[in-house]
Amino acid sequence: MFNRFFIMATMALSLLFTFTFSQSAIAWGKNGHRIVGKIAENHLTPTTLKEVYKLLDDDKLAEVGTWADEMRSNPSEFWQKKSPRWHYISISSLDHFHPEQYDHSSEISNIYIAIRRAIDVLKSPSTSVADKKHYLRFLVHLVADVHQPLHVGRSEDRGGNRIDVRFFNREVNLHTLWDTTLVENEQLSYSEFVDFIDTKNPQLVQEYLATRPADWVKESFHLVQGIYEVGDKDYRYNYVYKYMPLVKERLLQAGIRLAGTLNEIFDPNSVAGISSLKQP
Repeated sequence: MFNRFFIMATMALSLLFTFTFSQSAIAWGKNGHRIVGKIAENHLTPTTLKEVYKLLDDDKLAEVGTWADEMRSNPSEFWQKKSPRWHYISISSLDHFHPEQYDHSSEISNIYIAIRRAIDVLKSPSTSVADKKHYLRFLVHLVADVHQPLHVGRSEDRGGNRIDVRFFNREVNLHTLWDTTLVENEQLSYSEFVDFIDTKNPQLVQEYLATRPADWVKESFHLVQGIYEVGDKDYRYNYVYKYMPLVKERLLQAGIRLAGTLNEIFDPNSVAGISSLKQP
């Protein structure tokens, strides 16, 4: 009887540890991913919107944005061993980042390769519908992830997961602060957040779209250097004042760039840049 109780208790603790670990690695949290998905959906052309809905079985981008994190509870080898590497890239210096060496057949070992592979799969006329559905859901998620600076963080602290800080007397780690806490601190639903930060400014949209996935990685790498300057690790209004504008900017950039990428893939009449977006 004791042995049975001990085994059950051990399994419960193991599951709790696994859940806690997987949650700590999620970028932007649920609301952040929904914000990015909704912004992107606001800027899709009608042609792209039709094709995307078809592949997503009429699910919204805001709904599927969290799918790649939720599936990490799946016990299969892919979700437990391989997919976690798709969500981040750790580079100590941009001298070690070589996007020009991307190979269409290389193993997916980081978020940059995963994004490039998803785009390739979705563009290919020979790709199966099942694969397109799989990679579209991943692309929606990963474009958001790569704009969270700590997903281009240091491997030794696992993107800030091992750096403990305080936020208004609440103990969190640096990664959690960025992926969830700062967004939740605004006390807005994802749709309210989108209404506040989405843009119809064509110059700003064009500026955001004049980039490629390698640029998104480099942006996050540069931004995370300042975020790692943690100071006394006791954050309050000063931290919100300093970094909330950046959080909003990265969420907006991710949404606009996701829309531009999807329009480029699914709408043959769109042109990369401002003309590829649905106009108000």
